[in-house]
Amino acid sequence: MSQTEKTRYSESELQEFEALILDKISKAKNELNELKKSLNKGGDSGEDITNNSTKVLEDGADTLEKENLNQLAARQQKFITNLENALIRIKNGTYGICVDTGNLISKERLMAVPHTMHSIAAKLSKK
Repeated sequence: MSQTEKTRYSESELQEFEALILDKISKAKNELNELKKSLNKGGDSGEDITNNSTKVLEDGADTLEKENLNQLAARQQKFITNLENALIRIKNGTYGICVDTGNLISKERLMAVPHTMHSIAAKLSKK
């Protein structure tokens, strides 16, 4: 059976995708925890600084770093949510089917971006 005739992935293929997604979720959660640790320990500023302009510069740099860490943490959380949603699609039988075209998303694309809901053709047509 060729890729164009196929409308769903087999149970063994779905299990392969599920294992890949679970591995990515585990790694992403570890990274998110590290980001949260970095955010939480950012508040220890020593008050022995005598030059106020230096302190202002350091505060500005700390604020910028904290904003960047917050953005990274938010992106990581969104990535985890998208991966968890992909697991739900595996369970309900809609995983790997493009929401725009209804065609099967290529296995190569799903291996690279396992949480995608769009085929390459659909993604390119949106740009």
